[in-house]
Amino acid sequence: MMKKILTPVLLLLTIVSMNSCALYKEYERPEIDFVDSLYNRIPTANDYESIASLTWKELFTDSILHDLIEKGLENNTDLEIARLKVEEAETTLKTSKLAFYPNVSFSAQAGANQNGLNYSLAPTASWEIDAFGRLHNTKEGAKAALAATEAYQQAVQTQLIATIADSYYTLLMLDEQLEISKRTLNTWEENIRTLSALKRAGKTNEAAVLQAKANKVNVEASILSLEKQIIEQENSLSALLGLVPQEFERNDLASQSFPDTLLMGLPLSSLINRPDVRQAEYRLVEAFYATNVARSYFYPSITLSGTAGWSGVSGNPGDFIFNAVGSLMQPIFNQGKNKARMKVSELQQQEALLNFKQTLLDAGTEANNALVSWQTARKRLDSDKLQIMYLKGAVMNTQLLMKNGQADYLEVLTAQKNLLQAELTESTDKYMEIQSVITLYHALGGGLE
Repeated sequence: MMKKILTPVLLLLTIVSMNSCALYKEYERPEIDFVDSLYNRIPTANDYESIASLTWKELFTDSILHDLIEKGLENNTDLEIARLKVEEAETTLKTSKLAFYPNVSFSAQAGANQNGLNYSLAPTASWEIDAFGRLHNTKEGAKAALAATEAYQQAVQTQLIATIADSYYTLLMLDEQLEISKRTLNTWEENIRTLSALKRAGKTNEAAVLQAKANKVNVEASILSLEKQIIEQENSLSALLGLVPQEFERNDLASQSFPDTLLMGLPLSSLINRPDVRQAEYRLVEAFYATNVARSYFYPSITLSGTAGWSGVSGNPGDFIFNAVGSLMQPIFNQGKNKARMKVSELQQQEALLNFKQTLLDAGTEANNALVSWQTARKRLDSDKLQIMYLKGAVMNTQLLMKNGQADYLEVLTAQKNLLQAELTESTDKYMEIQSVITLYHALGGGLE
């Protein structure tokens, strides 16, 4: 009897399911016409081998920086919040998967009358048939949401790595500038002593002494400013690492080394590795399946339910009861809610597509700018080295000319002041070169392991 009841129902469900398969398609990445032009003036690799294929440990060779990044990955609160968001999304996905299983409940009743104690024991189960893909698309949307959340976590991680590295190299730059300034301060102190002696000998005047003293005070002020910046930078780094403010051991700027050539893979294959780009696409995938879910509300919902158990009076084994029901609910009038839901989902999908395209554009722009910055910094460093070489020669020559009475000591002071500025500029340009490498690495989604 049960077989005769269920066979037509199952046959109907099979036909409906086969017809509904054509209602939805799986997500496919949309064609983006500008993607091959993202790197219009940048040297690219023929395959995916590029700077982004390096791990952060391979790119950053400083062992002290390795330890700092490890501490940051362990302690940073933003990264921990991102991990919790991933757990939330995993729970949501698990819930959507459980929707495919039947709901099972158990009911027990007992009562007394003139015949004795009546009882009934009846487990009940109901199962929604996913004939029109509502549950499937909900699950796929939850998968995309989880992937987007994981990409967000990775975006936080790569940003954290880049920021820690940038903070560390900023400290190295400030250390070098402080060392240059202290070395120059010693030079000015020696100049003051020399000029004072020359003044007493009648070979120079008070103006030269005062100029040297003014330069010395200016360098002292710069040293105070640099020391303040170093402490503030150490405090910022401490916060990134989840530590109380403290001083950090570090190496020097001159010992840092990076690749001489920076190549990138083909535009889409390299940029799609960026967590923010992947997050934007997963949001598009989520919106795509949300639209499918909204569309499914225009179609019937089919539910099978059944009850099986025993009912009887105390003292006898009772009767076995069984009941199976199939129900179909077709929406006819729902106050426009289904149409509104569909319209909102379609608009959100369009927004997600535009956001994905804009994220790709922004990523390409960032990669372009980072490489141009790196190229410019390297050219500036070549110019800095030449300038420092010339200025050192100028200082030496003016000192010799002054000893022979052919130059004023103010010329020596000017040459030394220019040399100081050139050395400070070189350290800044060295940092800019390193910073552009970090920015490019981050722009291409590097740092994932």
